[in-house]
Order: sequence, then C-alpha cells, then structure tokens
Amino acid sequence: MRNASPPIILTIAGSDSGGGAGIQADLKTFHAHGVHGLSAIAAITSQNTRGVTAVHPIPIAHIRSQIEAVFDDFPIATVKTGMLGNAATVRLVAKELRKRKPAWIVVDPVMISTSGSRLLDENAVEAMINELIPLADVLTPNLPEAEALLGHPLKTSKQLAEAGEALLALGARSVLLKGGHGRGHDVVDRYFDARGSIDIRHARLPREGHGTGCTLASAIAAELAKGSAPRQAVRRAVAYVQRALKNGYRPGRGAIFVLRH
Repeated sequence: MRNASPPIILTIAGSDSGGGAGIQADLKTFHAHGVHGLSAIAAITSQNTRGVTAVHPIPIAHIRSQIEAVFDDFPIATVKTGMLGNAATVRLVAKELRKRKPAWIVVDPVMISTSGSRLLDENAVEAMINELIPLADVLTPNLPEAEALLGHPLKTSKQLAEAGEALLALGARSVLLKGGHGRGHDVVDRYFDARGSIDIRHARLPREGHGTGCTLASAIAAELAKGSAPRQAVRRAVAYVQRALKNGYRPGRGAIFVLRH
C-alpha cells in the first residue's frame, strides 16, 4: 500500500553553494512544512556567507527539461520562482507556467543578494514585469526590488502605500512588500490585495540573515499548497521566518546568519 503523498511544490531558482539561500533554503523550508519539494535549477552560484563570487546560468534547454520532467510525473500544487538570472530564463519560466497552469504561483523577484551582488540582468526586469509578474498569485519584493520594478525610490509611508497599488497594477493578484530593508525598531511587511492592505509588524532582530526572502516565499508557497488562503499563508510564513532567524546561526566566517529551518 502507498502512503498518502503530502502536497507537492516546485521551486525554480538558483543554487547556493553555501546552503543558506536559493534552492537549498527552499527545500529546507518545504521539508519543515511537511510538503514534498521539487526543484528546477536556473543558475549555479559560487557563494558563501561572505558573498557571491560567480554565477553560471543553466542552459535554457536544460531548464525546460527539468520543468517538463517534474510536471510530467508529479501533481504540482504550487510553483515558487526565485533567482532566474536573465531575460531568456524569465520568458521560458513564464511560458511554461502559462502552459502548465498550477493552482498557485509565488514569485520572488530576486535581483540582488544580501551581500550586494546582482542576481538578475537589468534587461530581464522588463521580461519579469511583462510576462512573469502577471502570473503571480503572491509577489514578494523587498524594498530595493520594488524600487527596481517601479523605477523610483520608496522612502515615505505614502510612497510605500502607493507602491503596493502600483505593483498590483502590474498584474499580481497580491503583493507582500517586505520591510526588512527599512528603518526603525520594527519591521513592517505590507500586504496588498483586491480587498485592501494589512501591515504585519514584528521586532527587528539585531542580525542580518541570509536566505530570508527565499525562505519567506517558500513558506508562503507551502502554506498555500496546504490549503491556507493567501492572507493567512503570508501571516504564517512571516512568523515562521521570524522564528527561524531568531534561532539562526553563523556556520561560516561571514557576519550573516543562516536560518534554522
């Protein structure tokens, strides 16, 4: 007899050789949430807790073959996208998602690493805006990524509120504007959808985490696959990342903390 399978999630993202972000963080998060994780690797990075030293994009044909292989065998409930690297990969992923039509799509528009390395070509931003973001059930930009998508700085509360509406206007059904790059004693994550907006406020921890964005988007994807509505999924995912960062550790010589998934 076969045991019942847990929900199945696909992450399409880059590999982090340091184990703290990317595909590695996604799969740890899926496991912690009791779902089965699949992966299609879009790029290989050479990185550790001190930074990214090289990025190697995977050939388009091989990314396509990975996606085809998993969709041909598994009933995928949710797809989460992370680091895609270039415009050709963004367009391919968008094409495949339009074709496959998974129930949920979470888009983490990864552009810049924690250490400041650029992880998405500038010419890929337009492809992301025009082709991938309109497919997103939840879009999870941090402040620098939102600024890059909208083309202007976000400094004031009014600008942040307007940013949520502007990001929804790109086609995403909901947006979680992450506040980790903001200032103040509290971090304010702002969630926007057709019903309005909510603020999710939590204490700013005195440490810099690695892989927080990847983990958050993956936790949202897992909660959606398990039956949570988007607002509930986002709240639970934010709380999960807070616990994982609070209990994080420093495995390397760098100053950043890796989450304890």
